[in-house]
Amino acid sequence: MKIEARNLSFAVRGKTLLQDVSLSVEPGETLALVGPNGSGKSTLMRLLSGIARPTQGQVLLANKPLAQLTRRQIAQRIAIVEQQAETAERITARSVVELGRTPWLTALNPWSGDDTALVDKALGTVEMESFALREWSTLSGGERQRLHIARALAQRPGLLLLDEPTNHLDIHHQLSILNCIRNLKVTSVVALHDLNQALTCDKVAVLSHGRLAAFGAPEQALAPETVSDIFGIRARWVRDAEGADPFLSFQLT
Repeated sequence: MKIEARNLSFAVRGKTLLQDVSLSVEPGETLALVGPNGSGKSTLMRLLSGIARPTQGQVLLANKPLAQLTRRQIAQRIAIVEQQAETAERITARSVVELGRTPWLTALNPWSGDDTALVDKALGTVEMESFALREWSTLSGGERQRLHIARALAQRPGLLLLDEPTNHLDIHHQLSILNCIRNLKVTSVVALHDLNQALTCDKVAVLSHGRLAAFGAPEQALAPETVSDIFGIRARWVRDAEGADPFLSFQLT
């Protein structure tokens, strides 16, 4: 499912948080959003998800304005994993994942074996099958994050939005989740802090002070001179002796 932002701007009480951002992600591609804290990544995510409406410009989902879709239609097409999504209710891990099927359930289309199978698959994808009956309150931050990702996967969206999904995860699960996202047959937009993780995506968008500073193929968008300028550091490419893909190394200036 294609997602496109056209000249997006967003302001709150006269303060501009995002200004004139245009980009597009083709069906099946994974886009990494990177930038310093406060650069506008979370704001752009909220606009792409329909949670917030732009002050100017529009979002197109499969070439149709997002503003023309109902909330249920958006929920059936877009799943979002936010940085903080908690609940005080007594609920099991599996019940959290089952919430992903809510947009598809109606009086005429109640819960079925297909829904159960999708939840089982989602739990397996994030390696949380053995935690299914655990209460939410007993889980660590990383375990909760993996369950939120499973909930989004159970939703079977055409577009998956993840706002810093690797927060609270150890390195094994960081790599596992990012590999899972890349292998899904779904368009994904992922906000990341780790620039080397962003290099593994199809496209990268670099935000700075609410503006789009660079957009394109990873090695192009994350050119050392761009990274150095935006983040106020010294960046350079490093290539190991085994001929693996290059990665970025950083130093304070």
